[in-house]
Amino acid sequence: MTPPLIFDSWTGLGRVLFVGIAAYVFLVILLRVSGKRTLTKLNAFDLVVTVALGSTLATVLLSNSVPLAEGVLALGLLVLLQFVITWLSVRSPRFRSLVKSEPTLLVHAGRMLDGALRAQRVTREEVMSVIRSQGLRDLTDAAAVVLETDGSFSVIAASPEKPFPAGATSTLAGVQGRPGEDANS
Repeated sequence: MTPPLIFDSWTGLGRVLFVGIAAYVFLVILLRVSGKRTLTKLNAFDLVVTVALGSTLATVLLSNSVPLAEGVLALGLLVLLQFVITWLSVRSPRFRSLVKSEPTLLVHAGRMLDGALRAQRVTREEVMSVIRSQGLRDLTDAAAVVLETDGSFSVIAASPEKPFPAGATSTLAGVQGRPGEDANS
């Protein structure tokens, strides 16, 4: 027998309303308790968790075979695992390197770094678009363009009238391919 296309029963609609509201409330509470880092700008790891949360919520809402308590437990487990992973990432550089990618320098001192572009599968046109979006007119107006861990781009404008002071902390610290970085580190 094929399932109905438009309407099955009032009971089914009532279940979706009740379970949907309850699961949503539990998910919001779990996300508030777990903190801001649970759903930050997405890097690859965070994206997987977010998709898993959405998939779990959809399954709880639409599958009669998944009781609300099991669905809430599954959502809680995903949020707890995300919390543990981010907690470990903050405290252990070695663990962080397993689950997070490093930002990558794509432009330095107005010059495109072709090897980095190829390795990150970014075109020169994409970089130029990002530079234009920052109001810069020329590639040489960009001191640096960095592909961040979440896939976004950061542009640091060149400033000839304000040289970088000796001993200052560079915003490029920890970026793959930065000048002076050891290739083996």
